[in-house]
Amino acid sequence: MIGLIALGVLIILLLFCLVTVQQGTVAVITIFGKFQRILRPGLNFRIPIIEQIFKRISYQNRSIELKFQAITQDQANVNFSAMLLYSVLNEEAETIKNVAFKFIDERSFMQALVRSVEGAVRAYVATKKQSEILQLRTEIIFHVKEQLDKQLEEWGYHLLDLQLNDIAFDEAIMRSMAQVVASNNLKAAAENEGQALLITKTKAAEADGNAIKISAEAERQAAQLRGQGVALFREEVARGMAHAAKEMQNANLDASFILFSMWTDAIKHFAENGNGNTIFLDGSTDNLQRTMQQMMAINQQSSIVRPGSDNK
Repeated sequence: MIGLIALGVLIILLLFCLVTVQQGTVAVITIFGKFQRILRPGLNFRIPIIEQIFKRISYQNRSIELKFQAITQDQANVNFSAMLLYSVLNEEAETIKNVAFKFIDERSFMQALVRSVEGAVRAYVATKKQSEILQLRTEIIFHVKEQLDKQLEEWGYHLLDLQLNDIAFDEAIMRSMAQVVASNNLKAAAENEGQALLITKTKAAEADGNAIKISAEAERQAAQLRGQGVALFREEVARGMAHAAKEMQNANLDASFILFSMWTDAIKHFAENGNGNTIFLDGSTDNLQRTMQQMMAINQQSSIVRPGSDNK
């Protein structure tokens, strides 16, 4: 009987000596209130009654959501919604000791962590204007981590990430910012429209100028060609008249007959191509004689010997 009692007591003591620690946590052991050691995950042995489990600490990642307000340099209220991700720095005994004994409880640590993050953000935002805040999301995060990393390390923690999920101004400021954006968009649209209209008018003027230049050049070439054609025509007429006059002189005929024939051909051409227009000609003997004299003078001028000609 005594043996059974002793065996039962031994089993109970053995059960009190064995301690199970869950994965992702460590157990802090104290002796009479003083830190002694830590127990790792798994089955551990401790001295009953003397060694006490002061606290179980998780080194897994933890998160908390924050909502707070900051004021910019130009006195604009900015509302922040953030998510804070943190964890125990490592599993070393000194780190676990800091986590276990720096704060009286978890609530005090959370209050200190939240106020530190808010203070770092507010201090940075107070140096910036409202127009800059929306573009400085990443810079704010880097500033907070730079300010808090060393302090959290002394507490045994590490700030893994800070995400600013939402940055919003007061409703009145949001309306004014929307009006500014809208007016800037209208200004940009007006400037673009003016530039487009200027380009269109410039191109149209250049096209008109090029068209006028091309038309003038074509007219100049046409006039030159017409002049050359008239000159060639007159030259051929003069050459033909001179040749005909020479032939008639060789045949002992009066050269004025050629002029009379040209005169009658001209009148016939007027009649055929006049398109119904009336042409008045002086058919008197004096006028005919005067016309014949003028044509003979033209004939004499056209028969002038050119340089290099065979006429002597």
